[in-house]
Amino acid sequence: MPAAFPVTFEGTVGWFAPARDIAKPVAVLFASPWGLEEMCSRKFFRILSERLAAMGVANLRFDYPGTGDALSDDGATAGFQAWVDSFSIAAGQLRKLSGCKRIVVVGQGIGAAVAIKAIEAGEDCEAIALLAPVVSGRLYAREMSAMAQMINEKLRIARAPADGGGLTMAGLSMSEGLFDDIRKIELGKVMACPVGHALVFARAERPSDGAFAKHLAALGVDVSEAPFDGYAKLTTNPTVAVVPDAVVRDLMKWVADICPDGVPARELKLEPEPAAPHGDDKFVEQPIRFGKGGRMLGIVCRPSFATTKSLVPVILLSSGYDRMSGWGRSSARLARALAQQGIISFRFDCANVADSPPVPGLNEQVLYDVAQLDDVSAALDFLGEQLPGTRFVVAGRCSGAYVGLQAAWRDDRITAVVAVNPEVFEWQAGRSVEDALDNPTQSMDHYVSNLWRISTGKRILRGEIDLLAKARQVSKSLVRRFSRPLVWPTGGMTRRERIVCAGFRVLARRRVKVTLLYSPGDIGLEEFGHFFGAGGRQLSRFADMNYAVVSGADHNFTPEQSRKAYLDAIVEMASLP
Repeated sequence: MPAAFPVTFEGTVGWFAPARDIAKPVAVLFASPWGLEEMCSRKFFRILSERLAAMGVANLRFDYPGTGDALSDDGATAGFQAWVDSFSIAAGQLRKLSGCKRIVVVGQGIGAAVAIKAIEAGEDCEAIALLAPVVSGRLYAREMSAMAQMINEKLRIARAPADGGGLTMAGLSMSEGLFDDIRKIELGKVMACPVGHALVFARAERPSDGAFAKHLAALGVDVSEAPFDGYAKLTTNPTVAVVPDAVVRDLMKWVADICPDGVPARELKLEPEPAAPHGDDKFVEQPIRFGKGGRMLGIVCRPSFATTKSLVPVILLSSGYDRMSGWGRSSARLARALAQQGIISFRFDCANVADSPPVPGLNEQVLYDVAQLDDVSAALDFLGEQLPGTRFVVAGRCSGAYVGLQAAWRDDRITAVVAVNPEVFEWQAGRSVEDALDNPTQSMDHYVSNLWRISTGKRILRGEIDLLAKARQVSKSLVRRFSRPLVWPTGGMTRRERIVCAGFRVLARRRVKVTLLYSPGDIGLEEFGHFFGAGGRQLSRFADMNYAVVSGADHNFTPEQSRKAYLDAIVEMASLP
């Protein structure tokens, strides 16, 4: 399945999906939510986009200023009006790309408020679907502040003094001006909404959703209401986000009911030209489609100045189901920082992650699946065509670090790896990602420290802890601990150990440089210690490997100082002769 077409305009990036067989005279513009909700909903929006294109409705998704892969930085001082203006600019782009004058909007969360404000200001839209709309900006701001505190405490991220009165959540920043503007939103006080039709997906636990639907009806809008079942499962965690199929079906039916018949798409030229490069005086980025049939989406980031240095290009691998801009825009920021050092980078979405469609016939769960190695190979092929004869550095965190190491074992074009917090070096055959999340592997120190806590005893008495399951986990941990000295002398006593030992020996034989970075206490240190001993004693076997524990880092390397350590490690690898 081909991916959407990337487009650039006014300092941002959009993904345009043209109508396929039949082209209807109506196009859909998406207005996305923000923050964790946006990261979790990325795949959901891509699926909606694909379904719309299949039924003949062209559509466009885009990033607001200061979000995703847009050029502007997190610290931009523009307020909410900049988001509203970007919506109107995107609507103009969609009309140009699709040939449709009539626009239907699909807005979720704060995106619903963006769309309503743009329509109130005169943007001509025929209909609007509102998914869990932010009706009260003050309530939304309180909820976001509480969620930010909860996430930051869970990840042990200290609030930076420079945060001021804005909001920082999961590495994403909202300026003080923008946050204050959002507090002032009161959609219940909107006096006009000149659209013919509206569909409100309301949350049962949020009466204001249904109340706003009634307010729109009072303004003369033809309003339908549907339940947003599964909202929590969609928006809690990007790795386990569940796309609400009922919402997809209801939305498709509503769009089909308000869209008249179309004409054969072949009679229209709906495929845009390749996206134009854009950037500033430090970097230039170009979003592209690549792989067989243009099946994946990525962004090449280059320095905007000439350099005489001989530097190795870098492939930036995403973690989990994070979109290519990365957790807290970390990959976008990292790519641009590398460009300032004269280093070319390429970040992309693997198949069935964020904006890249799945490969038919393969597993729905792509994390820790060998299929992702085909995606890395396709990325290397693409860059190899752009930069013939070059070597490559791969860099990634968590599951991205795993994919990077696995790819380096198999592909001799990779000459250096920077791996941040890889949980394992080889995934246990038959283990599901869901099981790993529900029953994570823990270190022996973790079990011992928790055993003597009063809270643990209370949970045992209440029956909240499965003692048999915990006993099995502790037994496995003990076996791992006592078998460590035998790993390398035997070449591995289990199949998994043998694969890992063989993989690292391949890297040593090819002189592949490897840097492993960990946050203090990360679970990945248990795997590292199993193969390389406490403090990395066994690393002396491998002259081209080193590791470090980065003080103050969380698992996602969210704090600025940990991101700098990651950047420095990549720059060092890219600068090697």
